[in-house]
Amino acid sequence: MNPNVRPESMERITTPELANAFIEEQIKLIREEVGNQKVLLALSGGVDSSVVAALLIKAIGKQLYCVHVNHGLMRKNESEQVVEIFGKELDANLIYIDATDRFLDLLADVSEPEKKRKIIGAEFINVFADEARRLEDIEFLAQGTIYPDILESFKQAEGKKAVKSHHNVGGLPDDLKFKLVEPLKLLFKDEVRVVGEALGLPHAMVYRQPFPGPGLGVRCLGAITRDRLNALREADAILREEFAACGLAEKVWQYFVIIPDIKSVGVRNESRYEGWPAIIRAVNTTDAMSATIEEIPYAVLHKITARIVNEVEGINRVLYDLTPKPTGTIEWE
Repeated sequence: MNPNVRPESMERITTPELANAFIEEQIKLIREEVGNQKVLLALSGGVDSSVVAALLIKAIGKQLYCVHVNHGLMRKNESEQVVEIFGKELDANLIYIDATDRFLDLLADVSEPEKKRKIIGAEFINVFADEARRLEDIEFLAQGTIYPDILESFKQAEGKKAVKSHHNVGGLPDDLKFKLVEPLKLLFKDEVRVVGEALGLPHAMVYRQPFPGPGLGVRCLGAITRDRLNALREADAILREEFAACGLAEKVWQYFVIIPDIKSVGVRNESRYEGWPAIIRAVNTTDAMSATIEEIPYAVLHKITARIVNEVEGINRVLYDLTPKPTGTIEWE
């Protein structure tokens, strides 16, 4: 039987009881595979890597080394949450790397979206690889691979056009040779969430909405500046707070703020005030190939607008993107 193909007889994990059975089985398999060796994991704070980390901590404890790279493009308090949960509450071997300056210096004056993505992806690999070389006697690399990743790779191998190839920490240098540990590779995303809750991870982390690898770097449109990036982070936090308060947080698949590199004239304290627009996007989808726009009540939009323009320095307008996919994409860059 191909270990990368989900058996048709495999029961979907939909209950805590099934999740606990899966966890116990994986703990046994991980201990048999890893023995007393060390395991390295790139812990982004996303759902998949967080669930893998919690599972491996339960299985092998201090043999796991988690590396969290803060590239300065995370949402508000996300890196702090990773440190609090994994470094303190779960007592993991957590290596926190604040690489904000390293990333933002490389991105200075870079406005082309694909070039920004490539810089962010390549530098993440460089930072992670530097840390991997510093650590001694690491035999295994853990990854948050899930079954849709494998299915997309199968499609690509068959000559079909795939969204992405099967990798999580892809493009590592040839001198970094690891055996892979991928305990979630036969699970779908909804099953991963059930397992995450059974492992005791916070609900907000388990149900964290999709977040692009380049983070806020592709929502701070054009060349990234620190002041506009800070404004974006604060406006996005307000949007998430208000969606949670009115019950939209788990109803909408993905919602976020975009700030383009343009300014318009506004008024503040009876004086001319030039500021950026904050653009809200909120979409629902089943496959990410198409998306519809969530109809947000005007009262909610008014409250979000009032908070952003009054609380966030540098923003003087709030807009709502009504464009479905197609013709728009979910992200702007």
